[in-house]
Amino acid sequence: MGVNIPATAMVFAAGVGRRMRPLSESVPKPLLTVAGQPILDHLLDRLEAAGVGQVVVNAHWQPDAIHAALQARAASGRGPRTVEQVEPDLLETGGSAAAALRAGRLGPDPFFLLNGDVMWLNGPVPALRRLAGAFDPDGMDALLLLGPMTRAFGEVGHGDFAVDVHGRPRRPRAGEITPYVFTGVQIVSPRLFASAPQGGFSMNQLWDRAIAAGRLGVIVHDSLWFHLSRPEDIRAAERVLQAAMNPDPDNDI
Repeated sequence: MGVNIPATAMVFAAGVGRRMRPLSESVPKPLLTVAGQPILDHLLDRLEAAGVGQVVVNAHWQPDAIHAALQARAASGRGPRTVEQVEPDLLETGGSAAAALRAGRLGPDPFFLLNGDVMWLNGPVPALRRLAGAFDPDGMDALLLLGPMTRAFGEVGHGDFAVDVHGRPRRPRAGEITPYVFTGVQIVSPRLFASAPQGGFSMNQLWDRAIAAGRLGVIVHDSLWFHLSRPEDIRAAERVLQAAMNPDPDNDI
């Protein structure tokens, strides 16, 4: 049985990137270069390789730069097709996705949502394909890709979720350090946004509701993952990627 790959996706590219300053003062964070190309291109390449046909990219900080980058990509013949969503006011992750849904940009079926400041290496099966294969459209409103803290690079705090023996996620308890961080990669059903608030809000609100209803699924990423929120994260990612792509028995990454 084949994997049902979502036809659409959204990449969140609207953030101001305060922690990435001074690099983000003149360049939107998703356009900063890692391993030879902008973060946004890495994400769009992953989506194209997975078979996604259309991607919504939102913009707020330096929207003209995002527009120019997407136009240049299209002119070079690289997919997938992109649709820009310029947001005069920051809507956060949940508000941006809800706005794209209301505008009909994401269609009626489940879709990928990707943060614009993440990168990852694939394991034996590409992560987006694994995610699509594990998504149960009848039993889940969202499926999150979690990364083990031990294979995460960048600022990850104290973790985002614990997972019980049945594979069900829960939030950290007070003072608890949990073993998994959200990778910024997920599949969601439009059903998740039923009764969503207007304006800006975080996806966390919708996840908590889905957890309470037993409709939030998770799978664990099986390779390296990078959160690119600070200048030092980009430098670290490039060192790790260089070592991963050019294995050296004396180089411990």
